[in-house]
Amino acid sequence: MSKLTPSEIEKLKKNLKEKGYKLTPQRRAIVDIIIRNEGDHLTTEELYDLVKVECPEIGLATVYRTVQLLEELGVVSKLDLNDGCYRYELVHENENHQHHHLVCSECGKVIEVQGDLLEVLEQEIESKYNFKIKNHSVKFYGICSECKKN
Repeated sequence: MSKLTPSEIEKLKKNLKEKGYKLTPQRRAIVDIIIRNEGDHLTTEELYDLVKVECPEIGLATVYRTVQLLEELGVVSKLDLNDGCYRYELVHENENHQHHHLVCSECGKVIEVQGDLLEVLEQEIESKYNFKIKNHSVKFYGICSECKKN
């Protein structure tokens, strides 16, 4: 489990303040839940269910607005697994691009692939098409090892 470093928290506070926002207790609780559940690729509704345990007064609209704000600030990225729901995950400062994902068609499990495997392909595309790539998203769909056993 990865934690935001004190410098990353300060950077988040600074980004919020520059845009006229504060790191309220509700926003901080949402960020904490995202950090504690890193790798789980939670939907907004799942985040809401978890945050509500710690902040019973929080509303779903607050969670939606906060997740949208965190995405705008680059703290989280939106992941579309073509299942009708957007999921969110932390963005780490050292990542140039979103990492790749393996999605099990049977159980829905999402596995993160570490490392950027497309650097050479990106360079070829940039050169051939005179196009500067800022990011990419790759998802592989198949059957995980658990489901293959069954």
